[in-house]
Amino acid sequence: MKILFLCVANSTRSQLAEGLARKILGPEAEIQSAGSEPSGKVNPFAIQAMKEIGIDISGHHSKSWDDLPPKFFIGLDYVITLCAEEICPTIAVKSKKLHWDLPDPAGQGSIDAERLEAFRKTREEIKRRLEEFKSVQ
Repeated sequence: MKILFLCVANSTRSQLAEGLARKILGPEAEIQSAGSEPSGKVNPFAIQAMKEIGIDISGHHSKSWDDLPPKFFIGLDYVITLCAEEICPTIAVKSKKLHWDLPDPAGQGSIDAERLEAFRKTREEIKRRLEEFKSVQ
C-alpha cells in the first residue's frame, strides 16, 4: 500500500502522520508526506511529541510533492489531506482521497507547555485515525 499525506507546510501534521503511519502500518506500506508550500523544516514540537512515544522524525525534512520520486506516484493508493483552517492542497492522481480535518497545532498555545500539548493532541488524533484506517484495510 502507498500513502501520501499532504498539508500546506509539511512541517507538522503530515510529518506526524508519516512517522505514525510507518510505525502503525509497518514496512510493507510505502509512506511519504509533502506540502504545497513546504516550510523547509519540521517543527521542533512535532519532533519532540513523536520522540515521547519512541518515534524519531528528526531526520525528516519539509518537502514538496515535486521532491518525491516519480515512481512513488505509480500505484499510489491513498492521498490523505490534513488541513482545517487553510486551503488544503490537491494533487491530480488516480487514488483514493481522504480528508482528515485537523487544526494546525503550530498556531495553538501561548507558552511552550501549551504548544507541546497541542502537538500531543494532534499526534493522538492522527494515531487514532490511522489505527481505524488500518482496521478497515
